[in-house]
Order: sequence, then structure tokens, then C-alpha cells
Amino acid sequence: MRVALAPAACAGYGGAMELIEELRLLIARHAGSTQAPPSASGIRAISVDAPTELAHHVMEPIFAVVAQGAKRAVLGDKVFEYGAGQYLVVSVDLPIAGHVFRASREEPYLAVGLTLKPTAITSLLLEVAGSDQATTEPAGFGVSTAPAELLEPMIRMLRLLDRPRDAAVLGPMLEREILWRLLNGEQGAMVRQIGLADSRLSQISRAIRWIRAHPAKPVRIEELAEMVAMSSSSFHRHFRAVTTMSPLQYQKLIRLQAARNRLLAESEDVAAVGFSVGYDSPSQFSREYSRLFGAPPGRDVARLRSAARVPTEGQLQSAP
Repeated sequence: MRVALAPAACAGYGGAMELIEELRLLIARHAGSTQAPPSASGIRAISVDAPTELAHHVMEPIFAVVAQGAKRAVLGDKVFEYGAGQYLVVSVDLPIAGHVFRASREEPYLAVGLTLKPTAITSLLLEVAGSDQATTEPAGFGVSTAPAELLEPMIRMLRLLDRPRDAAVLGPMLEREILWRLLNGEQGAMVRQIGLADSRLSQISRAIRWIRAHPAKPVRIEELAEMVAMSSSSFHRHFRAVTTMSPLQYQKLIRLQAARNRLLAESEDVAAVGFSVGYDSPSQFSREYSRLFGAPPGRDVARLRSAARVPTEGQLQSAP
């Protein structure tokens, strides 16, 4: 595996450390020791007071800033680590295995995330005449150091959680400011591609949505490529660039995670669940499930239920 590290979190900050401290206080206030429900604007404050086990989930498009502690995310053959003063951008639905590895009761892991809406990015791009349209290979996950001009609107957005009446008017304005800062930052090329309907990232995203909606159906590269108006070779290359894996590998992770969620939510027969996500062979399903999650389906689910701290799928998807 390759470890992708962002620059040192304190590099080139100026007064940003004071902003990080205010961000800590606001996140701790609104998240407490559990995951607070997302606001209408799509913002979510996260607080975790101990290291967590590796959790598999699908992370949907999001921008997040870490104010304290650190987390590790595994995507295909890459490992990303991000901590205080850094931000991450996820541009498409990605099956990620992640865990908080630096957190304690005295210094919990604190982060705040904002859902990235393609329509909001598109609207902003349409208003910016002659903006740079740098040609870059699409990417699905990026980590950078957060500058002060990006931290400031995030702090103001969190303050609005105490003022719902103001939030209805000022929230969308702050969301636009945050998106503008992102578009002009180190991850700007990735964010820009989210909002462009004809970008390579948007084309791959359409294929990803189809795979997620039809986990039991066989993946045929030629059909997916035709669906998004790309050649087979170009589709395969760009899909791997975005997700770090092939379409077949991506589908396998989606199938197994969907099966795990179903087994946790319902007391179904293991073989029937495997069949429902596309496995004709119960032994193959059990073998691949064990390889990913470390135990056969029955034992894995029993362990998770006994732990009595399994997050819901919605929480997992939005947790940065």
C-alpha cells in the first residue's frame, strides 16, 4: 500500500492556529461525544473520544476539516492520513475503510464536514466567466492543509447552528464562499470536475451510481463505457484514476458492504443475503466476506452486534 500524506498541518498558516482553536470549541459544542445530526445545510460536527476500529463504509462527496486528532482512510492500494489543520475532499461515492487513530477523552478527534452538492458547484462555475479549466486526471480523494481563508467561513457556518433563523438566509451564502475557496485551493481541480456535467469525473460518477444501484448485476466494461460515452480503454483508465481500483474490484466492495449492512439490519439467511447482492456461490461469498472483514458473515455480525456501537449506514456515509 502507498501512504499519501498531506503537508505538515501547521505549515504556512499565519494566524490559522487561532482559527483551529475556535473550530475545536465549536465542534465540541455541537457534536458532544456523539455524531450530531446534519443541519439543513448539510454540515455535520463529529467528536470521537477514543481510537476506533477499522470501519468499512461508502463515503459520499464531502468536504471536511479536522480540528483535532487524526484519522486514516484506506482506498484501494492507497492509505491517506489526515489530522488537525488539514482538510479532505471526496468527489465521488468511494468504498473506504477508515478509523480514528489519534483520539482520547482529553483530546477527542474533532472534525466538521459539509456535503458537496454538484448543483451548487455548477451554479458557482456558471457565474465565473473565464475561470481556469486546467486539464487534470480526475481524482476521488484528496488531502491538503487548510488555509485561513477556508477555515473562516467554516467557523461562521458552525456559529449559525445556534441561530436557525439566520442560517436560512446566511447558510447558502457561506456555502458558496466555502465552495469558492475550495475551487481556488489545492483541491480546486477535483471540486471543479464535480460541477461540470461533461467532466471525466462526472462521467465516472454516473457509472459508479449505476453500480451502487445494481450491485447484483454483472459489470460489463463495454456497457458501462457506452453508458457514459467513453471508450472502454479510456473508461477503465479514468475509473481506476478516480477510485484507485477497477470497476470489478469496486463492485466487489459495494456488494460486500451492502451484504454486511443487510445482515446487521435484518436476521436473514447468510446465503440468501449473498445471493441478493450477486453471489451465486455461498462458499465464495463467505470466503470474500472473510477476506475483507476478517471473519465469516455470521461471526462478524455477531461480534458487531455484541459491541453495541455500530453506526448506521447514514452516519458512516457522512462521517469525515
